[in-house]
Amino acid sequence: MDIHKTLVAALCLLFSAVLSAGEGHFQAQITEPYLELHTGPGRGYPIYYVIERAEQVEVLKRRTDWFKVRSHDGHEGWVTREQLERTQTLAGVATDLHEPGIGDFSSRRWELGVMGGDFDGADVLNAYVGYAFTENLSTEVSFTQALGLYSDSQMATINVLAQPFPTWRVSPFFTLGTGVIQTNPRVTLVQAEDQTDQVGLVGVGVRAYLTRRFVLRAEYKSYVIFTSRDDNEEIQEWKAGFSVFF
Repeated sequence: MDIHKTLVAALCLLFSAVLSAGEGHFQAQITEPYLELHTGPGRGYPIYYVIERAEQVEVLKRRTDWFKVRSHDGHEGWVTREQLERTQTLAGVATDLHEPGIGDFSSRRWELGVMGGDFDGADVLNAYVGYAFTENLSTEVSFTQALGLYSDSQMATINVLAQPFPTWRVSPFFTLGTGVIQTNPRVTLVQAEDQTDQVGLVGVGVRAYLTRRFVLRAEYKSYVIFTSRDDNEEIQEWKAGFSVFF
């Protein structure tokens, strides 16, 4: 298994899910005298069809500030964001094409992300989902896969995060949590057994708002593994990746 290829694939799926979520279909009614359909997403494409006032269109997808729409009689074309903002929903409310921004970042509720890095010398891939109770306090459930030379590990943790400056574009945070880790020795190690232990962790990190719903995230965590032996293990982890928020 190539953990770096897996991380890239996870990132692609994450980005695709967010982009697709922003392109959902919806219906709109024209309130201006007409709506001009271009053959492509740009002013250099000619206008080939005009839809009149009070007719309805279905919004199919978006490309930057252009939207592909379909009329009730099947004509499809591209309209500008400015034109579409002058339509209304079927409920009679002005069409809202709100662009997520840094204000949404500070007031987010859900966050979903993937990260990769180093777990005491082993390659690590991490996926997590978080929920914010307030702008300063949130919780996360995290799943980690570590691939080492002599053993592989799977870990699940639940963490509490404190973000003292939620409105900053680059915002630090602190985390505290607990969970379980299962260590699976490589088959070449004779008489080695799988083991499951409890872990505790503390960490520090930073989120950097990029654009729309995308965030760059990096963090350091220190783990204590409470083994069944007389001595506990201490593990250091560094990782970075991307997340999206809702």
